[in-house]
Amino acid sequence: MVHSIHPRTIQEVKEKADIVDVISEHIVLKKKGKEFVGICPFHDDTKPSMTVSPGKQFYYCFSCGAGGNSIKFLMEFTRANFSDVVLSLAKKNNINVENLQGSQVEAYKKQLSRKDELYKILRITKNWFKSQLNNSMGVEAMKYLISKRNLSKKIIDDFELGYAPNSWNDLFNYLSNVEKFPSNLILASGLAISKDNSEKIYDRFRNRLIVPIHDMQGRVVAFGGRSLDGQEPKYLNSPESEIFEKGKMLFAFEKASSNIRKRDKAIIVEGYFDVIALHSKGISNSVASLGTALNKYQISQLCRCTDNKNIILNFDSDNAGVLATKRVIKEVESLSLHDQINLKILQLNDFKDPDEFLNSHTPEDYFNLIDNSSFWIDWEIDQIFKDKDLTKSENFQSVISSLVKLLSKIPHSSTRTHYLQKVSERLSKGQARLAIQFEQDLRNQVKGFRWHGRSKKFEQPNEISRREKNESEIIFYYLHCPDLRLFIRNEFLKREINGFNTKDIQNLWEAISTVEQNNLGLYYLDELKQSNSQTLQKEFSSIDLISLLTDYFALYNPDLSNKINDFFNPNELFLTLLSNPKVNLLGTLSLLEKYNSLKRCRHLIESWGSQRLKTLENCISILIDNPSSSSSETNKEIDDLFKDLNSDAIKFQELYYLERQHMNFLDKQRCGNCIAS
Repeated sequence: MVHSIHPRTIQEVKEKADIVDVISEHIVLKKKGKEFVGICPFHDDTKPSMTVSPGKQFYYCFSCGAGGNSIKFLMEFTRANFSDVVLSLAKKNNINVENLQGSQVEAYKKQLSRKDELYKILRITKNWFKSQLNNSMGVEAMKYLISKRNLSKKIIDDFELGYAPNSWNDLFNYLSNVEKFPSNLILASGLAISKDNSEKIYDRFRNRLIVPIHDMQGRVVAFGGRSLDGQEPKYLNSPESEIFEKGKMLFAFEKASSNIRKRDKAIIVEGYFDVIALHSKGISNSVASLGTALNKYQISQLCRCTDNKNIILNFDSDNAGVLATKRVIKEVESLSLHDQINLKILQLNDFKDPDEFLNSHTPEDYFNLIDNSSFWIDWEIDQIFKDKDLTKSENFQSVISSLVKLLSKIPHSSTRTHYLQKVSERLSKGQARLAIQFEQDLRNQVKGFRWHGRSKKFEQPNEISRREKNESEIIFYYLHCPDLRLFIRNEFLKREINGFNTKDIQNLWEAISTVEQNNLGLYYLDELKQSNSQTLQKEFSSIDLISLLTDYFALYNPDLSNKINDFFNPNELFLTLLSNPKVNLLGTLSLLEKYNSLKRCRHLIESWGSQRLKTLENCISILIDNPSSSSSETNKEIDDLFKDLNSDAIKFQELYYLERQHMNFLDKQRCGNCIAS
């Protein structure tokens, strides 16, 4: 009960439980000025709408309104009551709890006492495994570590490696007969197994190298064992227990955290022996997951230690390693797309794993590879092209489809343009004109996948006049700032601004293109894009558009001459824009791009709302009618089925939030330009 905890204790918890530390254990936080931002866990969110203030010790979500202190966050996130949260934070921060009374507190004390006993039994077991490695029974195991793994005695001691002898119940007999632990506690620790709930109990680890797994407080919470005689599985971990959750643990994190902070990057490898090998060579900012797919919680833990959220995956180069890398990317790509983490991939194609690489290379060689590792999108593109003979039509189409699906996820148009150009050059094999065609074709397909937003159905009346004003400004800059003409053309391409909506301005733009073609040839834009020729660019910017357009309209469209006269003879309002033309132009371009984003958002909201969602109850009913697996896999099957049945709605939801994120980016870009001016 709340009244069982003294107010002094509650106040001390509030003062010592830093809100950034508390929240960053559960979600990724990224520093932004004096505050931190992250994706809110209290509603369906894919953008960083939660702000955490270390100065105020307060969090707030601008989307759903959730907010409060560290205690409130944990109550909402874990669904625990006030007392449990306060007691948990008090223990974590070494705060003495005053005036504990009543049955609830007694139960809590018993729970803590049981956990303390589990920590004790695992600590004693760790020392027992170590003693087995260093006696006559562990000779072969020690030989393997020194000869095969090239580990020094110091690193073996640092990681407290041990050996489980090839016997059925040596460890159980020691713990029960010598240390006097009860059988139920030994079984609860995961060190022993009872066959079919009988009284026959045997050791879980037999004839295996033993690697202790520690929590951040340095306490042993589990063990990993590597088979020495070919026994399957090759690697065996302790089962989950009251003190061990695989999905919340990273091997060697307690050792690596300070070095992750020092180097501002975390390296994730597949196995604990890869980590040990890296640490033995001085690469001490490396960790590994424990036989489970890396998840957002574990990424959040790592991001607490790196200011710039630099995460590098270096999994094995075999097919299993590639698949594991793809699973991690799928899990955290939304965080990367929203700049919450900087995810890179290192693949040692000529070596199975980091351990093998370091047998013939120096740590400096490895750090160089880490520093030059690929951003995850570049790695994904390499995987799409890998071993594909593009002369075969089915391979070519497969590559194109995969590229369109990948590039359509990128919310920032400038980044998307960068990758469109990059893959187009790769597809064209250096043929410049072909690369331009590929880029345009891919751009159109990506637009179709993202929905380009040109339909007037999703445009609101008050936006039409504002858009017309901004389009007029673009034409004004194009006519009166010749040095910015090529820049405007390139920005239109990058931002996917497809011409103008206002009819008169559209006619004027077409006339400009015709006049330029008459002076420079039909393919002048392609030639400008391919060439770095200063002469060609100078010729392009020196065209006297105002004079030539006056003649053009007098000859071909005299009715339009009066309507466009203001562009040729600007008033004072237009002239004020020339004080800082490029900065003002960027703000106008951002507004034009935002109109398309607004229409896309309305389209996506309508499409999202039109979907009939299948509930979890529907999914469970389907699985009951069509059983296909054991009960241990049911939760995953329900989750997979829910995602499959609601794939369209989920896609529209994800695209909507990506578009909203891009609009925020455009607003910041526009405001930044205004400040700069």
